[in-house]
Amino acid sequence: MEMKVVAKPIAKESSILYLDGVSVSFDGFKALNDLSFVVQPGEMKAIIGPNGAGKTTMMDVITGKTRPDTGEVYFKDATDLTRLDEARIVNLGIGRKFQKPTVFESHTVFDNLELSLKGNKSPFATLFSKLSADDALKIEDTLNTIRLTDRKDWLAGNLSHGQKQWLEIGMLLMQDPELLLVDEPVAGMTDAETVETADLLRLIAKTRSVVVVEHDMEFVRSLQCKVIVLHEGHVLAEGSLDKVANDPEVIDVYLGR
Repeated sequence: MEMKVVAKPIAKESSILYLDGVSVSFDGFKALNDLSFVVQPGEMKAIIGPNGAGKTTMMDVITGKTRPDTGEVYFKDATDLTRLDEARIVNLGIGRKFQKPTVFESHTVFDNLELSLKGNKSPFATLFSKLSADDALKIEDTLNTIRLTDRKDWLAGNLSHGQKQWLEIGMLLMQDPELLLVDEPVAGMTDAETVETADLLRLIAKTRSVVVVEHDMEFVRSLQCKVIVLHEGHVLAEGSLDKVANDPEVIDVYLGR
């Protein structure tokens, strides 16, 4: 089958995330193959594709875990992410949530958010710091956003799987990211939690850019955002879910399986 070529982004001006011609090889296998797409400020995009399409490698490149062999990766028009390490990229304002939630289970929900506050995290500063009124308000606002206000005094280990996912998203929000990368957020969630998570991500996308990697097509539909289909390391199709779902090549390589 001849592979369709999707047009590359032609300019990074005013974008928050810009990838152009990104390729990554591991022992001769091309995990990313001339990958190009753009995310605008305040935009949410969902990334779908079969296993091995390059979704995880794409996230690794954006966050500095993996260096591309070729191509450009820019944040907010001018910052070349390929030259920075993971810590510096986080400090720029890019947050990544992995599929498996990582929270401090022996601490309360409130404490998890407090520990995630942006600022000096040296042992001395943490031991002797006092929570400011602004920080306390920020935590309360985040608790409300992630639907855990009535659980703030619970130990994180006592939360449901879905609630732990929300808490970790809240912990990332405490860092004030401008771009949030979310990997399969509803895996293992109940139907009710899945609906709540879609509402949560749509709310977050009102104030920052969000990229969601997901397999659940009904969940992707509920996000009401543009969709990028990856296949063999490059963009196979991009547009609304209805548009890509009716693309014959997308059906052949992904949705029809």
